[in-house]
Amino acid sequence: MINADEIAGILKTQIAGFKSEVHEDQVGTVIEVGSNIARVYGLEKVQQSELVEFPNGLRGIALNLEEDNVGVIILGPDDDIKEGMQVRRTGRIVSVPVGESNLGRVVDPLGNPIDGKGPIETKRFRTIENTAPGVIERQPVKQPLQTGIRAIDALIPIGRGQRELIIGDRSTGKTAIAIDTIVNQKGKGVFCIYVAIGQKISTVAALAQTLEHYGAMEYTTIVAVGPAESPALKYIAPYAGCAMGEELMYAGKDVLIVYDDLTKHAQAYREVSLLLRRPPGREAYPGDIFFLHSRLLERAAKLSDDKGGGSLTALPVIETQAGDVSAYIPTNLISITDGQIYLTTGLFFQGIRPAVDVGISVSRVGGSAQIKAMRTVAGQLKLDLAQYRELAAFAKLSSDLDKTTKATLTRGEKITEILKQPQYHPQPVEDQVMLIFAATRGFLTHIDTPRLQEWGRSFVDFMHEKHPEMAQGIAESKQLPDEVALKLGEAIEEFNKSF
Repeated sequence: MINADEIAGILKTQIAGFKSEVHEDQVGTVIEVGSNIARVYGLEKVQQSELVEFPNGLRGIALNLEEDNVGVIILGPDDDIKEGMQVRRTGRIVSVPVGESNLGRVVDPLGNPIDGKGPIETKRFRTIENTAPGVIERQPVKQPLQTGIRAIDALIPIGRGQRELIIGDRSTGKTAIAIDTIVNQKGKGVFCIYVAIGQKISTVAALAQTLEHYGAMEYTTIVAVGPAESPALKYIAPYAGCAMGEELMYAGKDVLIVYDDLTKHAQAYREVSLLLRRPPGREAYPGDIFFLHSRLLERAAKLSDDKGGGSLTALPVIETQAGDVSAYIPTNLISITDGQIYLTTGLFFQGIRPAVDVGISVSRVGGSAQIKAMRTVAGQLKLDLAQYRELAAFAKLSSDLDKTTKATLTRGEKITEILKQPQYHPQPVEDQVMLIFAATRGFLTHIDTPRLQEWGRSFVDFMHEKHPEMAQGIAESKQLPDEVALKLGEAIEEFNKSF
């Protein structure tokens, strides 16, 4: 039976609750396209850095807001985009999915997974460009971030919240230092983000495998963009990685981010700028190239306790041409960062690896980013190395040297040898302290230099076997009191007799 009253009642209810919604889309038209750049007419209310969408699902970023058109950089191949196509505003500033669900994954600069492990489950998004924390929101850098590399932890220490530049020619071991630092964060509660800008996909795959092998992938996210990708993607990659790191930092976590490398990033931005007809400056870079990197690196910080005390430590990598540190991009970055680790080809081919030039490498945070035990032994180390460098140049010229000079040269030689370290072998800080103590207090004078690497390995094993309480004591108290130093000296002499 059809009940007319019932149907009339339902219709009345629906009419009473009816709301007409007008959905407005702002649409523009492509007037010119080429080289991953589209000029669009008609998007009057579009915002700077807003995502716009093309009919084929491809997206772009509105970068140039001009009087009569908008310059859009296309995030992908522009082959299917034609003049006259419609472009729609999304109303969304470029943002990426963030949170701990990204850990252990390889993603592109838009946060899409590219490792074949399925989608990433996250509901949280963060815009890639954010304001850096102000002075009041920060606290001084005072907590060490151990790299596990003796030459760095002793001489150029890095603190949590610092920005330390890794600079050098190609193939001098810049990425190796960054990877060792990531591997060394295992069990230290530091999350890592590695941004690979314009690196071969095979290199990134090998890197992911290496991190997997050393158990470091579980706390690491790799943001990768290949050399054949759109320059727009290379331009946003470091900002995307930084946004992922910031999310964890504001949640009170410690984060390490590596930008490898910012030379390719600057070149991608130069390409985009020239195609958008922005006026070129020195070396054809646009006028805001300094701002490009300063607004990225200023976001690294050690937050105040009120803000949760999280930290974001940045290790930007930069490649020099024939060791020229005074080129445009390197000088920009040196002035933005809190110090630099300088790697030279000369040392690399002499077999001194990591090839850190201790003379011009510097950490502007210094001893405040070291544990007290390391400060105690490393002060002497810097002095010994400086004296050795000064004398080594003259020693080549003269044949007869006095006793003191010979002793200084021998000590410098031993220290240089003990600072050598193979890749993927980061060392706990307590072992580093014991080795550097032996080198600076003259316990290695009678050991043949070629055998020092073997001595170092055997000595650390001996200490963990026979005197485990000593390494444990240094690790827990982070100090090296005189009585412990005395016992350590005795232990070294005991070991030297049997070596």
